[in-house]
Amino acid sequence: MKKVADPTFTIGTLAKQAGVGVETVRYYQRRGLLAEPAAAGGYRRYDAAHLERLNFIKRAQGVGFTLEEIAELMTLNDTSDHRLARGLAAEKIRNIEARIEQLNKVADALRQLVHRCECGGQDMPCPIIRMALTP
Repeated sequence: MKKVADPTFTIGTLAKQAGVGVETVRYYQRRGLLAEPAAAGGYRRYDAAHLERLNFIKRAQGVGFTLEEIAELMTLNDTSDHRLARGLAAEKIRNIEARIEQLNKVADALRQLVHRCECGGQDMPCPIIRMALTP
């Protein structure tokens, strides 16, 4: 029985399958996140491993990892260092929670300004504009 070859893609097809642009694929290659295959017959052919890696990058970005962190995660995956990968993810969670706390404080301050604006008279300066102009 003859084995069917794994499918390969042009860069355009790879990008479309991953839901990214061709320039994104090239950018990831320049950053060292995605290997650039050797040209065969004048074309570079990408395989399922390239598509899997692109999908991983997108998922990791979707949960807040930067490209630098993604590169580190991929290196850890290549070495199966789960402890360090968990540590990176735990640190990311702490950073996200700190940002959420800070954003909640900003939202509370804006709510107070909106309330003061609603309760102020027409002859009083707008507290929102006054806050923005006050150094």
